[in-house]
Amino acid sequence: MAKTTDLRAAAGQTLIMGFSGAQMSSSLRGLLREIQPAGVILFAHNIQTPQQTWELLDDCAAQVSTPLLACVDMEGGKVDRLRNALAPSPSAADVFATGDKKLFRKHGQIIGEAVSAFGFNTDFAPVVDLAFEASRSALASRAVSADPKQVITYAREFLAGLRKARVLSCGKHFPGLGEGTLDSHYDQPVIEKSWKKLWAEDLLPYRKLRSDFPLVIVGHAAYPAITRDHTPASLSKKLIGEVLRKKIGYRGLVLSDDLDMGGALAGRSVAEAAVASLRAGCDIFLLCQKQENVLPAWEAVVRETERDRKFAKQVRAASQRVLKFKRRALPRRRQAAPWPAVIERLGRELWELGEQVRIEGINRPGNRGEESA
Repeated sequence: MAKTTDLRAAAGQTLIMGFSGAQMSSSLRGLLREIQPAGVILFAHNIQTPQQTWELLDDCAAQVSTPLLACVDMEGGKVDRLRNALAPSPSAADVFATGDKKLFRKHGQIIGEAVSAFGFNTDFAPVVDLAFEASRSALASRAVSADPKQVITYAREFLAGLRKARVLSCGKHFPGLGEGTLDSHYDQPVIEKSWKKLWAEDLLPYRKLRSDFPLVIVGHAAYPAITRDHTPASLSKKLIGEVLRKKIGYRGLVLSDDLDMGGALAGRSVAEAAVASLRAGCDIFLLCQKQENVLPAWEAVVRETERDRKFAKQVRAASQRVLKFKRRALPRRRQAAPWPAVIERLGRELWELGEQVRIEGINRPGNRGEESA
């Protein structure tokens, strides 16, 4: 019995889950208590006000026995979960268009302070995909440049801003969605790119920022020139184990992208994808959109650990890495409830940042008379 309990606890630490609703419910409470996940992720449908969000995250943390990764996707622009509860944040592309490194850092710091005020400790940002023409319709203003060196410049400053706000960051979407013509939320992009070009271009941000990313999210695109098949990167031992871990030397936590997304599910169930992501070398898999998928996926991982000793050893090791990381990286004290004066200041600063970005983008040489992209 002790062994089974240990495996169930280890499986929980390999999962970050989303859920429906903006308040704690009896079903959510039961799910959190049973699974004991590594973290939760909130979206716009979970977020109404700063106080409500803080209380919801506090309620989630109260149901688990280990520190909780309280996560949000907050990039600005198209991916802005706090827009309706605080103020709009400019997109990464618009901030980058100013060419002002101080604004790059300010963008990260204000976003960091905002998510922290709402009760989050982890922001799944920045995007370091390259802004190639192929992915323009899918990534839009989430990607800043086709030049990896310029992407690194923006990301390094944004990361410094998040660190100043004491919020964890995450590089995404390894190994790069810049050449993808499809949106992996719905379909699987197949990126026909040679190893030489991938290493020199898309992988350069991960190579140069490997020590700056506490977390890396692996995307769902396929890279047949590297893997010799159409396995999503998030389920690929070669890309995670050989490329990210060994060749690049990344030592932080590796997360799958959301396994509820269409790009991960071609020909497999969510439960099968969860097991496969851990086999491939992910420390944590994400299930963000469908609360009803969380329990079956966790149960599938538990069953596989009971059936396969090698897999059980792998899950235990991932669980220990996650627990060690949380003990080291998460603050010992819970973020205080949001003060109205702080929220008012942050809303004003986001609005002012948006105006500054807009004006500097227009006035930058080469952009005069045009709105930033």
